[in-house]
Amino acid sequence: MGNKDKSQSVIKRKDLQALFDSLIKKGYSTYGPCVQDGAVVYDRIESVSELPIGWTDRQDNGNYRLTKTKEKRLFGFVVGPHTWKKYLYPSESKLWEAKRSGHEFEIVAEVNQPYKQAFIGVRPCELQALAIQDKAFLEGEFTDVSYLQRRQNVFIVAVNCVQPGGTCFCSSMKTGPKASGGFDLALTEVVEPNKHYFVVEAGSSAGVKILKEIPGKAAGEKEVLAAKKALRKASSKMGRRLDTDGLEKLLFKHIDHPHWNEISSRCLTCGNCTMVCPTCFCGNIEDVTDLTGQTAERRRKWDTCFSVDFSYIHGGSIRSGETARYRQWMMHKLAYWPEQFGTFGCVGCGRCITWCPVGIDITEEAGVFKREG
Repeated sequence: MGNKDKSQSVIKRKDLQALFDSLIKKGYSTYGPCVQDGAVVYDRIESVSELPIGWTDRQDNGNYRLTKTKEKRLFGFVVGPHTWKKYLYPSESKLWEAKRSGHEFEIVAEVNQPYKQAFIGVRPCELQALAIQDKAFLEGEFTDVSYLQRRQNVFIVAVNCVQPGGTCFCSSMKTGPKASGGFDLALTEVVEPNKHYFVVEAGSSAGVKILKEIPGKAAGEKEVLAAKKALRKASSKMGRRLDTDGLEKLLFKHIDHPHWNEISSRCLTCGNCTMVCPTCFCGNIEDVTDLTGQTAERRRKWDTCFSVDFSYIHGGSIRSGETARYRQWMMHKLAYWPEQFGTFGCVGCGRCITWCPVGIDITEEAGVFKREG
């Protein structure tokens, strides 16, 4: 019998496959975490068996390793180099095509056929990252139509974090370890002696409908408390901390501080931090013509503010030096966004720390300015 409870429910580990089956039956393409090339990445999966069962990740400055554990957790890792934005804001996409016909030409707009996507295993910090992307692409004077078409056809299964990583600081950014909204279903994995289950919360009417099709029961007090205990423990064991109180004003105050030069002396301006960041949305527009001259395309690609060409205008680059480029990126995350949108552009996932080749730590560098006062 399906579960009828709308708030806290329990699904046994052996019954989680029913979630995949239900989503696929309703026409969703299901995506989730899996192990490829020594990392947890997001890809098309259709079975619980494809999840990184028993794997966990060890993350630190410029360091990422997967290790096998004795526990058979399905979500015993945190985040890897992939972000969910690649399915909503692809790294490269065609905007329109121009076709020549004699002395005239026709503009053909790119039309993305909407299809239903289900994201399974979205962490709370990543939910906030999606909300930040929504602000950039959907709110304001202009709407990104291709992003909207993809976004409105997504079903989100969030997974609360009970094992924070070495570079995580979501509790500092108030984005985790528990999801507070933006999901259709949210799971908290509980592993006890001879017990393995998920405490589930529905966050939308679509989530309630799916939950009714999965074998389960209403959550009891012991099960709810076990999930809460795991989340409290996770909140107290973050790998990093960042004091955000008054941080944006402090950064504006120290915008010419010499410490920016010290940071940039280590920075390779490779752009790794922007490529793995779940909130970065900068792009570049390229026009491509075929060899016959009969057709041309306008394409959008991810770009990085660490590139010299990114800030190029007639006469040269506005931010030609490494110091200006690193400062722009960090200020954007921790100072410009709060001023413009009322929220930080950083969600505390720690990817920029883990995947920086020289291990620059945004929490450590912000801490230098905090100590300066």
